[in-house]
Amino acid sequence: MEILSNLAQGFEVALTWQNLLFCFVGVTIGTFVGVLPGIGALATISLALPLTFHLDTTAALIMLSGIFYGAQYGSSTASILLNLPGTATAIVTCLDGYPMAQKGRAGVALFVTAITSFVGGAVGIVLLMTAAPLIAEVALEFGAPEYFTIMLLGLVAASSFSVGSPLKGYAMMLIGIAIGLVGIDVNSGQMRFIFGNYSFAEGLGLVAVAMGVFGVAELLASIGGKTAAKPTRHISFRSMLPTRSDVKRSVLPTGRGSLIGFLIGALPGAGPSIAAFLAYAAETRATRPPEGFGSGAVEGIAAPEAANNASVQSAFIPTLSLGIPGDAVMAVLLGALMIHGITPGPHFISEEPDMFWGLAASFWIGNLLLLVLNIPLIGIWVKILTIPYRILYPVILMLVCFGVFSVRNNMMDVYIMLCAGVVGYVLRIFGFPAAPLLLGFILGPLMEEHFRRSLVIARGDMSVFIERPISATLLALTLMILAVPLLGGLRARWGRRSG
Repeated sequence: MEILSNLAQGFEVALTWQNLLFCFVGVTIGTFVGVLPGIGALATISLALPLTFHLDTTAALIMLSGIFYGAQYGSSTASILLNLPGTATAIVTCLDGYPMAQKGRAGVALFVTAITSFVGGAVGIVLLMTAAPLIAEVALEFGAPEYFTIMLLGLVAASSFSVGSPLKGYAMMLIGIAIGLVGIDVNSGQMRFIFGNYSFAEGLGLVAVAMGVFGVAELLASIGGKTAAKPTRHISFRSMLPTRSDVKRSVLPTGRGSLIGFLIGALPGAGPSIAAFLAYAAETRATRPPEGFGSGAVEGIAAPEAANNASVQSAFIPTLSLGIPGDAVMAVLLGALMIHGITPGPHFISEEPDMFWGLAASFWIGNLLLLVLNIPLIGIWVKILTIPYRILYPVILMLVCFGVFSVRNNMMDVYIMLCAGVVGYVLRIFGFPAAPLLLGFILGPLMEEHFRRSLVIARGDMSVFIERPISATLLALTLMILAVPLLGGLRARWGRRSG
């Protein structure tokens, strides 16, 4: 009853005309920024931050938050239609979303994405309101060893259950980790693997690498006649609706993805990217048979989309209740609060109840607005596929180059993207999956940082990873996942000998 009373108080704040307006502005901008490959929520929120200096603090936070979770809705659009993941969270959506579009089911994929995103966001909001203090306490138990082991678990799981041979998945993961180490070592300040080119001092850009190995590689494959999209010429509302089988197959993955996303998002430093990959990896284990993944399985978009939207909502827990930003976007939002004279921490909810509950209520309003906004746009997005390739591909390449350049204003990122595209195309020919490479690239530097920090704290004692219960449990799960392909191979060999 206390939660309902607080939520009613929050809706009184969120339903004022000013807060409603800024909520609508935020989610609308977020949707379109998400659709445009390469722009991203971080750059948009950073640009919008000065505009909020003269706004009411609650209205400013509502608008900036709307951009953040609105971008999660929109980021899957280009992934599904064009195999262009503009953000790290959208990478996993490419794996099954784009094959669905190639089969002429782009409208269904986008509809499922909109619904599962809403459900994931709704689950995240409910758990945010009910479990914020408890989750904050659990998050405090996570130290460097726990972060290292949970990232290791995510890497191994995603590589093991990627499309094709697990060995190829592991190889791509290691390549991703290697290229993720390019640049300045955060511990020593030394340059690594730059080969005398100081343009690489800041490392390789994530957006550049992601768009190269997925988007540019797809353009090269399509030009070479390797793939051909099958767009639907006439888009009706009925053609967008998923079948009864699609709905049945999406229910449990959406629920599991929402819970995984919420738990991962509540951990400082984890974020929606890790949540989406873990949800996808978990779904490949939970769904039987798993052979359809990578070729247009509806579970492959339902779980990660629910996860990344739930994680965005739960990312506010460590930021507001602990004052610890979960990722770069949360750091900017934390900065916005501090600029307005608000210091998040353990007493934030009790000292600023109108702001916290008003923000929580605005999440409900914003998710409903996104649902209303996104479903009518599905037909427009799908019609992109009807544009002739000779017109579509040069426009896509121009937008991608502009988006990659705009992230860091670095022309080298454009060259990296083009090189990554050629490499990605070659890898496709030989059947190497790109997703483990991207995940290794994202998590590799973070894993190294937490691994070295753990050893510094433990004075070089490796047993720190098995002495802590959470870390030991995560390591055990990782070893179990590694053992599954080995045991399967031994069983098959034993069966051949017995036969």
